[in-house]
Amino acid sequence: MSALRHPLTVALRSRGQTDRPLRAPDGGVDVVARDVVKSFGPIQALRGVSLTVATSEFVTITGPSGSGKSTLLNLIGSLDQPDSGTITVAGTPVPESRSAVGFRRRVVGFVFQENLLLPYLSAQGNIEAALLGAGMGRRERRGRSRELLAEVDLLDRASHLPSELSGGQRQAVALARALANRPRLLLADEPTGALDSASGARALDLLAALRERHGMTLIVVSHDSAVADRADRVLHLVDGQIQDG
Repeated sequence: MSALRHPLTVALRSRGQTDRPLRAPDGGVDVVARDVVKSFGPIQALRGVSLTVATSEFVTITGPSGSGKSTLLNLIGSLDQPDSGTITVAGTPVPESRSAVGFRRRVVGFVFQENLLLPYLSAQGNIEAALLGAGMGRRERRGRSRELLAEVDLLDRASHLPSELSGGQRQAVALARALANRPRLLLADEPTGALDSASGARALDLLAALRERHGMTLIVVSHDSAVADRADRVLHLVDGQIQDG
């Protein structure tokens, strides 16, 4: 990491490295869940969860393994759908997962514990892949991907494969990829969970700085107390129910 100028500590260092500034989204969105229930066979993952996340708020959801945290995040992001109850984003019901491609492209960005980068694509190629279907030409996709790599201070690693990057750098690329379509809602599932403590701290610094600049709503599922310390508010999910927050 030291040889690469600690890319996760340098929040938003795009000045001087790109021809034009990144355009921020139109701020965040509010998220409202009401009496959400979700089961997987005999296991009830969520038991009547209700919550409200304000526009541009940073909320961390904590809880033991198996408490339903990732399930709730997937429902908010339209990767799955509840058995009952409602979830709205910016006042609009989250569409069913099978018809939610446009919603995910326009509104939501995802960051996962395992960065899920395509191993055969470079850092730049992974970001460009997220822009396929967004109505951009090849030159525009290239420019956008390089802007984002500059923003996370990894422009000099644009041509590197994921296997040639450190864990922290791979997560930085994954975060840049999540911002490719300028989401108004960023959902992160254990974004520091696969990193050592130093890389995790730098990843958290970058995540918080990007949220500050872009103005999106940020919901993070995490066991990491450092993530909870940085949030505007913490919700605790235990046995499929919100306990407090």
